[in-house]
Amino acid sequence: QVQLVESGGGLVQPGGSLRLSCATSGIIFSIYDMGWYRQTPGKQRELVATISSGGSTDYKDSVKGRFTISRDNAKNTVYLQMNSLKVEDTAVYYCNADPKRRYYSGRVYFNDYWGQGTQVTVSS
Repeated sequence: QVQLVESGGGLVQPGGSLRLSCATSGIIFSIYDMGWYRQTPGKQRELVATISSGGSTDYKDSVKGRFTISRDNAKNTVYLQMNSLKVEDTAVYYCNADPKRRYYSGRVYFNDYWGQGTQVTVSS
């Protein structure tokens, strides 16, 4: 059974920091590209940051220089360090695991998985 469990969300003042974690189980974590997405009411879910299985990262322009995505393959966990938070960062943040149709140990992996989300609220 695949599980992605986010934690670390909460209420923080503008300019503050939070660190989100996404602990995974039931997948071969090292072959999955991992991503953080966010969604606000009435809007589509948007990509915030990604980290490939090889460790390459990419960010939404508005979070570059403020957010850092990282992964610990030994702990099957991906992180999102969020600094200098702004009111507009307020959203539910979701973790995604995507194997990108990667071939591993005799089979192709193509199903992606989502966590349940964690609320981040930036407000004074």
